[in-house]
Amino acid sequence: MTAQFPRTMIWPILALAPCLWAQQTNSCANLLNFKAPGVEITKAAPIAAGSTEPIPFAPAGQSLVLPAYCRVEGVINRRAGVGEEEFGIHFALAIPDQWNGDFLMQGGGGGNGIVYPPLGLTASGDTPALMRGYAVVSTDTGHKSHDGAFDFGFMKDQQAYLDFAYQANVQVAAVSKKILAQHYGKSAAFSYFAGCSTGGREGMVLSQRYPTEFDGIIVGDPAMRTGLSNLAIGEWMPAAFNQIAPKDANGKPMIEEAITDSDRKLVMDALMKQCDAKDGVADGMIFDPLACDFDPQVLACKDAENESCLAPNKVAAIKKAFGSPRTSRGIQVYPGFLYDSGIAATTGIRGILVPGPGIFGPAPAATEVDVDTEAINDSQPLVDSMSTNLSTFAGHGGKLIFYHGDSDPWFSPLDTFNYYKDMAAANSGLEAISSWSQFYFIPGMSHCGGGPALDQFDLLNALSNWVEKGVAPKSVIATGKAFPGRSRPLCPYPKHAQYKGQGNTEDANNFECR
Repeated sequence: MTAQFPRTMIWPILALAPCLWAQQTNSCANLLNFKAPGVEITKAAPIAAGSTEPIPFAPAGQSLVLPAYCRVEGVINRRAGVGEEEFGIHFALAIPDQWNGDFLMQGGGGGNGIVYPPLGLTASGDTPALMRGYAVVSTDTGHKSHDGAFDFGFMKDQQAYLDFAYQANVQVAAVSKKILAQHYGKSAAFSYFAGCSTGGREGMVLSQRYPTEFDGIIVGDPAMRTGLSNLAIGEWMPAAFNQIAPKDANGKPMIEEAITDSDRKLVMDALMKQCDAKDGVADGMIFDPLACDFDPQVLACKDAENESCLAPNKVAAIKKAFGSPRTSRGIQVYPGFLYDSGIAATTGIRGILVPGPGIFGPAPAATEVDVDTEAINDSQPLVDSMSTNLSTFAGHGGKLIFYHGDSDPWFSPLDTFNYYKDMAAANSGLEAISSWSQFYFIPGMSHCGGGPALDQFDLLNALSNWVEKGVAPKSVIATGKAFPGRSRPLCPYPKHAQYKGQGNTEDANNFECR
């Protein structure tokens, strides 16, 4: 039913509306006068409700309808650096007209260098943070990308590298909070951070180096040891597959032909037969990854190779690739990867069983890797985020949620999981940290999304309820385009989603965390 207002009430409302809009517009424009050391405000403009914004990384034509907000853009510490290139920490802050009182910083991706729209999309389900009333900020962390999302040329400048590694985000957060206080006349009640990949690493860095800056942090698929993960996926895996790949006329391995479509089908059929139903239902998803005991060795041909088995050298190559780099003494320097439902993905980010060109270009042609030397060279102490003493973060009431796609082919979910276990050991054990930190495996999910997965889930709401109401998440419902109509609970470690044994297997209500 449409509400009916007395005619005498309509005219005052209509007369007042332009005044309210003018006040909001002026208030937004006044932020051009914001002053802080080293800070330049370059834009402060109201964005009308109903405006649209393309969704980053989504197919062309997909966009979001935005609420009314004030968009503030600026730069911190503008300067000339190496080669007289201009550097500075650029940021964009979305200040909603209908504010919920909280602040969210969204993490970056790749090599950063791009100020993405401040929307708050990470782990927010179907409703980005800005649409919920959060003030949201994004930043390029101190440099501009000149060659796409993986341009690391800025690292030649020491300060730019330091900003990217750990200094920029905390500066942007501090400036943003001051802007919000000036605009609204009060400080943000709670501060959150959510990021995936490089953004996940940034979240870990903030919890470790600036433990009182944020009340809640979401860490997804973190690029926490990029030197060693690049060694695994950029050198070790290609070398393993090059050893079995057919050679071209010049003797160069044709890595794309190392594993055929029929090989992949054999592996995936055997894997799903072994591990799919361990959670109570065979549904194309492995919800108990740590219980998956699949070994490709079961597929090795005992006699001549045929359609029902794999040549022993192919089995060895697959096991070597998934096992990750080892030194000459057999010491593993980076965790292996999970056997999961998305490892044979050929669309989006390719799965590990689809070898080919890497993130940064053509696959190497080498068949051997000097792990002893490479592992030492690939340590990056400024950007690696491995510190486990989070006593101050936990002590001030901070909450920290990790999640990782089980089919992530770029960063091993077991590396994040191992960090979580090490962090627990350093902070009185798993039971103790469960009062302020959780870890979620995301079955089938590739890097930060995609794959045969339920990759839409609202950890932001779970986190805010935990921080603001003291209600720890027991599970989070996940859905996804890969399985229309299906829902499942995501369960914090050590639990996983298990079918109760009756009811519709597409409905999360018929599963429990066990």
